[in-house]
Amino acid sequence: MAGGYSNLTKLISLDLDGTLLDTKRKLPERNRRAIQSATQKGIEVIISTGSPYGLMPHDDLGGLDISYAITANGSAIYEYKTGKCIYEESVDTNTIIPILKFLLTKDMHLDMFIQGKGYCPSNTKEIVGRLDVPKARRTYILNNRVWLDDPLGFIEENQLAIQKITMNFYPNGTGELVDRKEVKEYLENNPMIRLVSGGWGNLELTKSGVDKGKALKILCEKLEISLGDTIAIGDSINDLDIIKVAGTGVAMKNAMSEVLDAADYVTGTNDACGVAEAIEHFMSMKRVVL
Repeated sequence: MAGGYSNLTKLISLDLDGTLLDTKRKLPERNRRAIQSATQKGIEVIISTGSPYGLMPHDDLGGLDISYAITANGSAIYEYKTGKCIYEESVDTNTIIPILKFLLTKDMHLDMFIQGKGYCPSNTKEIVGRLDVPKARRTYILNNRVWLDDPLGFIEENQLAIQKITMNFYPNGTGELVDRKEVKEYLENNPMIRLVSGGWGNLELTKSGVDKGKALKILCEKLEISLGDTIAIGDSINDLDIIKVAGTGVAMKNAMSEVLDAADYVTGTNDACGVAEAIEHFMSMKRVVL
């Protein structure tokens, strides 16, 4: 209203791991209440995650009025409540097969996200126990994937495109992540893909040009919301683009240094309900409407 004051935030985007969820991959009650408060005021709250739609913590998110989910680092956007995919940009079969042939020769764990589900080569299952990640993360991988004896055959026979591949590396006796340097150098030379890290020294592969920031732009156009009226909260390199694109970029205190440097505001850690702290802070702010 002219000459008055109004909170102009219309959309809040939340990353999951390291952001909305605590170290045990649970949703703190304070974060839940903050989201409910925002949605009750008519603010769109969306999830923006590296996970595929099918592996999101739907039980924890139940009861929240989440409207959309940007998944697999921006490769796909879903209507959260219906599970309908409204946008997808994946790596096609012909492009991914030679890449997979190389990756399957390396000593690491592979996570492949296809049509919103997670698949892993069976021979990488024992590597999960050696990953230097929180216990909850290892459990999440072991208990929520389809394990394939012949991943190449599965993808070729069904002509599947891949939303994202996550490569998880384990440390050797000196602390160096086995095969990570060679894999990174190989993938960086391929113009058809984009490579980032989502944390714990992993590497995440998507189609070239895909990122969470681009997906936010697409979603805001659909919803007729100005990017200037959005807030994005995250912690990892795969959150960097959306934090830069959003009207206000918020980094968790536990975020990577590049994310902290790019953010407009730094909130608490994921174990200290930093998401709730940020929502409460910005919900209390008013801006002059001329």
